[in-house]
Amino acid sequence: MPKRDSLTEAINRYLSFLQSEENKSTLTVKNYRESLALLQRLSPLSSVKDFSKESVRMYKQKLHEFRTKKNKELGVRTKNHHLTILRAFLRYLVQEEEMDVYPPDRVKRFKEEQRKVKVLTAEELIRLLQAPDTSTKSGKRDSAILNLFFSTGLRLAELRSLNRKDLNFNTREISVRGKRSKLRVVFLSDVAVSALKDYLEIRLDHLHPLFIRDHGKALNMLPPGEDFRLSRISIYNVVKKYALQAGIVTDPSPHTLRHSFATDLLRNGADLRSVQELLGHKDLSTTQIYTHVTNTQLKEVHKKFHGK
Repeated sequence: MPKRDSLTEAINRYLSFLQSEENKSTLTVKNYRESLALLQRLSPLSSVKDFSKESVRMYKQKLHEFRTKKNKELGVRTKNHHLTILRAFLRYLVQEEEMDVYPPDRVKRFKEEQRKVKVLTAEELIRLLQAPDTSTKSGKRDSAILNLFFSTGLRLAELRSLNRKDLNFNTREISVRGKRSKLRVVFLSDVAVSALKDYLEIRLDHLHPLFIRDHGKALNMLPPGEDFRLSRISIYNVVKKYALQAGIVTDPSPHTLRHSFATDLLRNGADLRSVQELLGHKDLSTTQIYTHVTNTQLKEVHKKFHGK
């Protein structure tokens, strides 16, 4: 019988806890599993009792030294992501299993500089959204993807998980299950509605996913058709492909469209709390990264209202 304080066994119990008790999504559990596997790979620990100030320091040093398959070092945010998961794991051991282990709050994260948000200019955005050839099936699909990203500020995983039944063209709303399985409502612009309707008109299949590959083969398949759901990397590459075609040199990603959505709202007068809700951010501090992008408006406010 394995020892209760075995690190491997404790990790397995924690992952089961995340699914059965915390109802974490499959993607979240996968991320935690990969992070804790990296912990085991980089540190010689075999027991949860081995966690100490020194072992945590060694793990942080190994995170600094670690290189990806492309020989790139980890960014500060990625390192802190792994440390956050380690803290959550230790907190589980203390609170749920009542084990006497290294205090989770003593695992200190690295200091981060303020995140730099990459956004598209109005001209770049127009070029990107007009880049797909909408005379083709794939072009109509890709146009719908790009316009949906900018209309809603959806995360890539959220957009990928959408099914056709999720769209409500009458109310122009979509109910989205985001991080921590939190539900929120996002809204469709006129342009997004038009692009989505144009795409769905060429969908002669009965599969459930909103965005699929191989439209021809899909005709002969029965629902639900999960195998035809467009992959994360395929959706990611849609943005990369048309950014290149549009001559956008800043190398935008799907998240750039999310950033552009948020900054566009703020620049046009939306309040920070509303943007927080639309983005599905848990904390307002996360949304505040966008305020420095709109600081040009603050300059105009100062100029207009402050005494000369």
